[in-house]
Amino acid sequence: MKKAIVFLASGFEEMEALGTVDILRRGGIEVVTVSITANPIVTGAHNIPVTADTTLEKVVLTGVDALILPGGMPGASNLNSSEAVKEALLQQYREGRIVAAICAAPLVLGGLGLLKGRNATCYPGFEPQLIGANTTGEGVEISDNIITGKGPGFVMDFALTLVATIKSDAVAEEVAAGLLLK
Repeated sequence: MKKAIVFLASGFEEMEALGTVDILRRGGIEVVTVSITANPIVTGAHNIPVTADTTLEKVVLTGVDALILPGGMPGASNLNSSEAVKEALLQQYREGRIVAAICAAPLVLGGLGLLKGRNATCYPGFEPQLIGANTTGEGVEISDNIITGKGPGFVMDFALTLVATIKSDAVAEEVAAGLLLK
């Protein structure tokens, strides 16, 4: 079974994290939510507590199809402060596996140098932190194994793009139809 990890840091954007998890699971992808701290309960940017499936110290981060960063503030900054998350992203990228970030979270990828020379998108105002990227302002951008999304209004497109990339266009279309999107 295809597998993805969604990292949760205090202050994450709930719609982006949970909407992505929901859509990926509808697409038959095993999704594991991972708290980046020892506490499995993570509170989002809008004070919604979420219990992650596991914690960073317990999860195996290798061999998964996608590592996904939801945005939100200070969630994206908290993700960027985690050396373990950044090391996992770099390893995932080197292996040619999917690295994805939405909203403010592409700043993590920019800081790691992964966006240099690539088309990328993010929440308006975070473009300077996407170091070396060609920021497009599009809802979703795919550049090889890196997928970026603009923000919460594009979570459906972002997650369906992940389903299409991890599984197939047909599965993504089936999920979209079930959601009455197409």
